[in-house]
Amino acid sequence: MTTPTGTQPPLPGPAVVLVPGLGLDHRSWVGVCRILGPSASVVTLPSMGRRAPRGTDLHVEAQAARVLDALPATGEVVLVGHSASGPVVLQAASRSSRVVGLVLVGPVTDPGARTWPRMLGQWARTAVREQLWETGTLLPQYRATGPSSMLRGMDRVRAYRTEVAVAASSVPVVVVRGEKDRIAGASWGERLAVAAGTPLVTVPGAAHMVPLTHPEAVVAAVRRLAAPRR
Repeated sequence: MTTPTGTQPPLPGPAVVLVPGLGLDHRSWVGVCRILGPSASVVTLPSMGRRAPRGTDLHVEAQAARVLDALPATGEVVLVGHSASGPVVLQAASRSSRVVGLVLVGPVTDPGARTWPRMLGQWARTAVREQLWETGTLLPQYRATGPSSMLRGMDRVRAYRTEVAVAASSVPVVVVRGEKDRIAGASWGERLAVAAGTPLVTVPGAAHMVPLTHPEAVVAAVRRLAAPRR
């Protein structure tokens, strides 16, 4: 079987569904998709890759329902959420027996940073640690989603108790964060990993945009969960 340069054959196990973070779309997953090939697909949501018209229900539960509606028709699935979509994939997994694993990359929301001033402070401290070349990829995504959609989306996510959902998860959870990430800080990441019962994966040199800058780290986490079970 031949595959495009830089891709792998489809995983022999579950399909992989990738959900972008706030304001992001399929372009944030290009590197991950290139490595995983046909095994992976991207599901965008209102405020997470698509504009959210006024009146759109952006609560985590509504977003999770959209993810479930977009899953492949049959078979097991590993869900991968980045940043604000972490709560969404957690909620989706709690509603479907077809989800057999979760990868949370830079997940929100740290209980110590649920107010807007604290969240904005985290974002500012993280932005200066990102790489300059990312701007050309990120800004068009943010423009396409729209700042109003992003703000309303985050307002619905920020109170979600991610740590409680991780502890209650019936499927394996792997938590991945960048070494320089201040949105998903070290202590918060460790807290989630302890709740999940798995080691925290910290990506050296990375900040918050791990799927874009270090896709191989995301793929390694996915492969841990998607490996055929004996």
